[in-house]
Amino acid sequence: MTNRARGNRTLLAAALAASVLLGAAGCAREGGGEASKDSGVAHVVCGATEEWCAATTKKFTESTGVKADFVRLSSGEALARIKAGKGNAEFDVWYGGPADGYASAGDEGLLEPYVSPNASVIPDKYKDPQGTWTGVYVGALGFCSNSKLLAERSLEVPDSWTDLLDRKLAKDIGIAHPSTSGTAYTALWTQVQLAGSDETKALDYMRKLHPNVLQYTKSGSAPGQMTARGEVAVGIIFAHDCVATMEAGFPDLKVSFPTEGTGYETGGVALVKNAKNPTSARKFVDWALTTEAQEVGPSVKAYQFPTNPNAKVSEKVVPLAGIKMVEYDAVVAGKAKSALNKRFDTEVAQAPKS
Repeated sequence: MTNRARGNRTLLAAALAASVLLGAAGCAREGGGEASKDSGVAHVVCGATEEWCAATTKKFTESTGVKADFVRLSSGEALARIKAGKGNAEFDVWYGGPADGYASAGDEGLLEPYVSPNASVIPDKYKDPQGTWTGVYVGALGFCSNSKLLAERSLEVPDSWTDLLDRKLAKDIGIAHPSTSGTAYTALWTQVQLAGSDETKALDYMRKLHPNVLQYTKSGSAPGQMTARGEVAVGIIFAHDCVATMEAGFPDLKVSFPTEGTGYETGGVALVKNAKNPTSARKFVDWALTTEAQEVGPSVKAYQFPTNPNAKVSEKVVPLAGIKMVEYDAVVAGKAKSALNKRFDTEVAQAPKS
């Protein structure tokens, strides 16, 4: 073999070796390396009801073959747990609960932006443009009233925020604490919007409401149960939670909405930063945006409005078109969340009840 032939052969071998190395690197970039560290289980922190979390993770596994488990936490608790696991992620996915919590987590670098290929069908107003979170359902905030108790107090079912300040309702209203509950933070941010973005005026309303609040619960849906049991006459919760409680055998409950305007939640789904199972987590996000996933709720009495326009809407879902809504920017609300909650705790929750 001539020296020239030997040289050409050496160059060809080097080129083939380089091609193999580049191909391996490409596979790693495309998820090969990521997949190798994925255990095939999506660990979900879930802000929906216990029943909905269970039904959703079960259906996900049946549909995709990927295992999933969940821990049910309120929005504030979920954010705290994700923050606590920043250096060693406990969860892979956050599912359910108002998007302002997701926006706040995104600002703190706790979530991994991901634009799912299935997100294109979701209306822009229900997703973060950077892919930090994507909406999976929408629910309007309202009043859940025990009509029998109100009649005993010679009161009508409330249809305004002002109605809740009636002294006949002293220690007779249930609402969660906004530091632990996304529902309650939605109520607080609604007051900010009604006050023309004036947080001080919003807190002034909450101070006036304070003497009428029996207690600030940890969970946003708990005031609905309190109202059903007759512990309070009115609960400030998402309307779909009141409807579900009515279906559980409490026909005296009535849903109403404030005429001044009310807030709403866009329930989100997002990837947790540095998730241990990123491939499984992305599969969960992809699936959560499908019609199949968004039609699970009504099967367990969760009557939120789906964000996928092709999903079937239960007749028990409250039509959003008939409710006066405030302008609710989840990103702006999320940025204000931490500081505003601290003000609420010191200026409202800890104040004596006259």
